[in-house]
Amino acid sequence: MAIRLGDNQYGKAEVRLVHINRDTDVHTIKDVNVTSQLRGDFEAVHTKGDNAHCVATDTQKNTVYAFARKYGVGAIEDFALRLARYHVDTFEQVHGARQEIEEYTWTRAATAEGPHNHSFVRDGRETRTTVVVKDGAEETVISGLEGLTVLKTTDSEFHGFPRTEYTTLAETTDRVMATDVKARWRYIGTDIDWDKTYASIRAILIETFANHHSLALQQTLWEMGKAVLEAHPEVAEIKFSCPNKHHFVVDLSPFGLDNPNEVFFASDRSYGKIEATIERDDAPAAGRVWETVPGFI
Repeated sequence: MAIRLGDNQYGKAEVRLVHINRDTDVHTIKDVNVTSQLRGDFEAVHTKGDNAHCVATDTQKNTVYAFARKYGVGAIEDFALRLARYHVDTFEQVHGARQEIEEYTWTRAATAEGPHNHSFVRDGRETRTTVVVKDGAEETVISGLEGLTVLKTTDSEFHGFPRTEYTTLAETTDRVMATDVKARWRYIGTDIDWDKTYASIRAILIETFANHHSLALQQTLWEMGKAVLEAHPEVAEIKFSCPNKHHFVVDLSPFGLDNPNEVFFASDRSYGKIEATIERDDAPAAGRVWETVPGFI
């Protein structure tokens, strides 16, 4: 009985790339997930452990980041073609390449002045929520949203934090800041135009995030909550539970490339988790209604 190697391919899966074009004051963003796989003369890699023909998966990952810096991303079809052609044309042992790209859509944050230059809202993930609690004649309504993903490409800083022997995070005066807004707010009374109020609160959250120059995500949540309470006296309090969706600048110096805050690694874990309640000091007591709403302090 003969044993042989059948069809095979290998590569780097789910390379998360965020590319920001800063050529003008109106920034554009491309948020993609790239999976690169190669096919070709790799029998010796499998059967003998001979890696002479093995283009490392880490090299494929770095190629994605380097090409984003050198050529931009553009249409994902063009980006995938560019990567595939490079691998096949550069390496004699590579006979084929499979490049799969998912693109996550962002739209410009809407403000009173029009679409914002450098703040965006992620499409397609937001969920509207409500919890109604009735005890006898007493009725309480808690509404909210989750999965409202927002990102700003500048106007965010983080510095002045304590440094210990375990601190490696660099201070920054210009960073990408992103979060999935998960918020719940408690209403005073029930005689409310729910749809109109929800739309207004959502718009306030987005506009405040976009326009506020942030020194920390904690400060941004405070400003967002304060703006809601100032605009809506029917809201007693608002709670947030928000991840800090970190974007780290990729070091391209090993490839002879600079990186002026354009190419980022979007890390999905570990992440900071910021929670806060912003409340009126004269609001009616909540009682135990929040016990039915898990996930908030």
